[in-house]
Amino acid sequence: MNTVFLLVVLIGTAGWITSTVSLRVKSLQAQADRTERRLALLLDHLGVEEPEPAGMNEVRALIREDRQISAIKAYRRITGAGLVEAKLAVEALAATVQKD
Repeated sequence: MNTVFLLVVLIGTAGWITSTVSLRVKSLQAQADRTERRLALLLDHLGVEEPEPAGMNEVRALIREDRQISAIKAYRRITGAGLVEAKLAVEALAATVQKD
């Protein structure tokens, strides 16, 4: 009986800790998103453009060779972006590269 009670208490505590951490992470993510938006507005107001990461010529070359997956991998390696972000960025870049 003691073991079952202890197990229930441990599972409950683990659930509480998990939910608390999850809520805190969501709160921090929302705060980071707000900070990014404000920084973007400030940079836009000042007319400051973010410099392009070194190595983007490699990504453009891969796009010209119609090697989208390799271009996404290279973009991720160069920028540290996630998969979805890199895919969207490469697709946007492909639209401009093909116009050249």
